Amino acid sequence: MTLYQDYPKFLLAVDCIIFGFNGEHLEVLLVKRGFEPEINKWSLMGGFVRENERPEQAADRVLQQLTGLNDVYMELCGAFGEPNRDYAGRVVSICYFALIDSKKTQEIVSEKYEAQWFPISEFPELIFDHNEMVSKARRSLRMKAALYPILFELLPEKFTIPQIIALYEGVYDTALDKRNFIRKLSTSGLLNKTSEKDKSGSKKGAFYYTLNTEVYKEKIMTFLQYLPSWNMD
Repeated sequence: MTLYQDYPKFLLAVDCIIFGFNGEHLEVLLVKRGFEPEINKWSLMGGFVRENERPEQAADRVLQQLTGLNDVYMELCGAFGEPNRDYAGRVVSICYFALIDSKKTQEIVSEKYEAQWFPISEFPELIFDHNEMVSKARRSLRMKAALYPILFELLPEKFTIPQIIALYEGVYDTALDKRNFIRKLSTSGLLNKTSEKDKSGSKKGAFYYTLNTEVYKEKIMTFLQYLPSWNMD
C-alpha cells in the first residue's frame, strides 16, 4: 500500500506499571533492563506491540511473561510520545497499570528480568520517562479507586482491617481517622467476617474478612462519604 508511504514510521510499545500490596505497603514491580541503551538500569516492564496484536493484548502478554499470572486487573492510564524519549529511535508507549497481590509473585516472578518489588515511596530512578509513567499511574489509580472497588484487587481473598487501612493510606499517602473508618466500615455490610484470625502481629490477632462484592457495588457512594478528601496528585 502506497497511501501512507510519505508518512513517518515509528514503533509502538506498551509499558506496565505493576502495583502490588504485600500486606503492609504499596509496591511497584521493576526490572533490570537487559540491553542498551540504559542496560542494567531499573525499568518498567514493557515490550513492542506486534503486528497482529491490540495494545491491551500486548500488555497482557508482557505481564504474563514477567509474573506468570493471567486475568490480572489492568487499565489504560495514558500514552507517552515525546520525540526523543527513547535514545534508540522514535517510540510511542501506551501505558497500563496492573493490580496484583504481590505475595502471589514471590516465587513466580521471572528471574530472566531480575525483577524486584520496591516500596512506592522509595523506588530507584528509572530509565527514560518511566518515573513520569509511575506518577501518572498513581494519579489514575487514586481517581479510579475513589469511584470503584479496584483496590481490593490488591488484597488476598482473606484480609484484615489493618491491611485495608494500610492499603488506602499507602495509595493516597495520607492518614485515616482509623476509629471512624473501622466503625463505619464494620457496619456497612461491605465485608464478611470470618472466624479465622491473623496472629502474626499480636497474640490477640485480627479477624480475617472477605469482600461482599454485591454490597460493595450497591454502597459505593455511601462508602465514599466516610473516606477523607484524598490527595489525587
